[in-house]
Amino acid sequence: MPRIDPAVRAGRRTGCERGLTWIKPSFLWMMYRRGWGAKAGQETVLAVEISRDGFEWALRHACLSSYVRGVHADRATWQRQLKHAPARVQWDPERDPHLQPLPYRSLQLGLSGEAVRRYADEWTVAIRDVTPLAREIHTLVSGGDLASVTRLLPQERPYPDQGDHLAHLMG
Repeated sequence: MPRIDPAVRAGRRTGCERGLTWIKPSFLWMMYRRGWGAKAGQETVLAVEISRDGFEWALRHACLSSYVRGVHADRATWQRQLKHAPARVQWDPERDPHLQPLPYRSLQLGLSGEAVRRYADEWTVAIRDVTPLAREIHTLVSGGDLASVTRLLPQERPYPDQGDHLAHLMG
């Protein structure tokens, strides 16, 4: 019988109360980070659906993960903001199906403290184990069947930031 991830069984994130928990909205960036679910200790790939209210709360309370001149008054101010922020944002190159960097960036959202508790207890709507999908797509990429890859990839669209939640996070 296949092992069911505790988070899938519980219907909520478990064991993420310490340190940073990262939300990676990009499937291909996640595959880059996890090595298609083949890296030791990262063999299970979960799709966690969270509420829009929760995601926007995290964005409103986030600080950039690195200092950016012109965005932050000075390095010391940024360090204070980062130390107290329950969420942080970093922008990493988006990836193509071969996991090569693309010329645009994808948001990565790190949660700590209050944000992690809210994520685990309030924001999580659904959790699905997408490990079989990740493996299937990886096999198709390895075989050069990019048309099938495109059909199987989760549909991702730019975030419609009507509330200007990202303005303070654009570096």
